[in-house]
Amino acid sequence: MNYSVASDRVKSDTTRVLLADDHTLIAQAVASVLMENGRFVVDTVENLPDAIAAMSDGPGYDLVMLDLRMPGVKGLDSLKRVIDMGSAARITLFTANADRHIVKRAIELGVHGVIQKTMPLNSLESVLRLILSGQTFLPSSVIEAPASGPDGDDLTEIELLILKFAAEGMTNKSIASQVGLNETTVKMHMRAICRKLEATNRVQAVVIARNNALIDF
Repeated sequence: MNYSVASDRVKSDTTRVLLADDHTLIAQAVASVLMENGRFVVDTVENLPDAIAAMSDGPGYDLVMLDLRMPGVKGLDSLKRVIDMGSAARITLFTANADRHIVKRAIELGVHGVIQKTMPLNSLESVLRLILSGQTFLPSSVIEAPASGPDGDDLTEIELLILKFAAEGMTNKSIASQVGLNETTVKMHMRAICRKLEATNRVQAVVIARNNALIDF
């Protein structure tokens, strides 16, 4: 775990930020810009276990910037785990790809904003202050973007469960045993899943579901 040099000497009016991202150069650049004026102290970690440890055992953070694609993250379940820790920190996504469907589900879980890695660094402090004030920040590119694919709203709970098992590599026979249905019924559900996700087969359905955060990455 990498801690900023000033972590042990923090003024009472300083904002503590935890930046969880395995792209070292990006993390260092963001941390340097935020700490330049002395109003922020930034700790950086490169994986989810270290982020969990920092939030559990380290100093209290005001804001957490979390990359969903770093080691240890398993889809939105990992994000929910961070949110459910009960920390007072404002949780934000820090991402290169602000997919509209993922953002929608992240906000529903309780995320307080989305910060794109393409954002100009000189705008970052203002955005963080906005989030810290209690507001939710979404980049205009997410708000204005048309839907890029199926959002899975039409999938039933049993179809999502079958899709999850399919993503784990289970056969229709094994899935049938898990969900208490016969194999023919599972095949029918799989055909319905492919139709709703506009997929040609179960492999493509899994890929589409993961890309749209319907199931874990």
